[in-house]
Amino acid sequence: MRVLITSFAMDAHLNGSIPLAWALRTAGHEVRVASQPAATASITRAGLTAVPVGDDHRLDMTVRHAGPGMFATHADPDFLENRPERLSLDFMRVSDTILTSMFYGQLNNDSMVDDLVEYARFWRPDLVVWEHFTFAGAVAARASGAASARILSFPDTFMSVREEFVRRNALAPEQEREDMLAEWLTWTLARHGCDFDEEIVTGQYAIDQLSPSVSLTSGDHRIPMRYVPYNGPSPAVVPGWLYKEPERPRVCLTLGETIRKTEFPNAVEVGDVFEAVSDLDVELVALLSDDERDLVSGVPDNVRVEEYVPLHVLLPSCSAIVHHGGSGTWATAAVYGVPQIAMGWVWDAIYRARRLEELGAGLHIQSFTLTPELLREKLGRLLAEPSFAENSGRLRAEMEAAPTPNDAVAALEQRIMG
Repeated sequence: MRVLITSFAMDAHLNGSIPLAWALRTAGHEVRVASQPAATASITRAGLTAVPVGDDHRLDMTVRHAGPGMFATHADPDFLENRPERLSLDFMRVSDTILTSMFYGQLNNDSMVDDLVEYARFWRPDLVVWEHFTFAGAVAARASGAASARILSFPDTFMSVREEFVRRNALAPEQEREDMLAEWLTWTLARHGCDFDEEIVTGQYAIDQLSPSVSLTSGDHRIPMRYVPYNGPSPAVVPGWLYKEPERPRVCLTLGETIRKTEFPNAVEVGDVFEAVSDLDVELVALLSDDERDLVSGVPDNVRVEEYVPLHVLLPSCSAIVHHGGSGTWATAAVYGVPQIAMGWVWDAIYRARRLEELGAGLHIQSFTLTPELLREKLGRLLAEPSFAENSGRLRAEMEAAPTPNDAVAALEQRIMG
């Protein structure tokens, strides 16, 4: 097969498709990875062939000027905790309008869509795999006659809301129906001589890397795939100090790579974390950039600050992790059975953190409510109560039971090639 993989230019979203790309290559398939020029180095450093398309998106500019207020509409607990049946139709219309204009449309700018369609019509892929906010991939699949598959690295809360919105919107009087995502995709597809239907949003298949107890995706179109940690193009090197077993419980702190590289607001105060652990019998390994390190006046004796250590190298030695709530960090900790304190504050991060707590594999702290006292209390529980490690082990076993990327390739071959 010829497989075109695409994601908008943000490593945290691109990284989730890299293990599948490797598996496709080792199975003998031709693979190209298309993104905006800013992602070219990340693609090639992963050992893959890049196709730069369009101009770089300007999401950072939008976030910088709009500020945290652009996320305010989605602070509704029913949205964050995936209860779309409790959301009003008006809320869902506003959400759809904001996401389409300030998020989807920014990520999938016209130049990216047009270049991707042009390349797909030239290269004629059998399958287009697209990161599930990268609707340009769905358009390119339709325009080139390829099969279309979304790849999911985090729970599909957006699709849950979308399905409820489409159902209820159809029941409204015709003059009151509004669907900005459908309108935008209709215009975009028409530019390339194609029509819109809901399959453009859902894809024909959904390659799902979430464990069944966390996933929100179901149905025959779901292709399960084990999450394989890939920490991005940063140098993956094992530091010498990791050769020895820690003398006391080791705890990892990370605020994620996305915060370092984008304008997305960070609600976690590093100083609060340092204060919380300063008198605990732990070794905190804090993965901080120079800018993040400059936010604190001092480093406690039981804290080791490192700019970068791959999580798949560090976490097997850890008894717990405290993190910002990012999907890659969450899933990597789950793969290694490490109890988590997840400090999500927006979108699917809240659902993941709450679900983790329900499974008994970690605890959630709303980022804006973090205090040293609260973190100290929750981290103490996480380390002292054996049930957290036991339940994290169960979550790990569930993730390990999922089909490997190689198995997912075989499933795609069967569905597409027959």
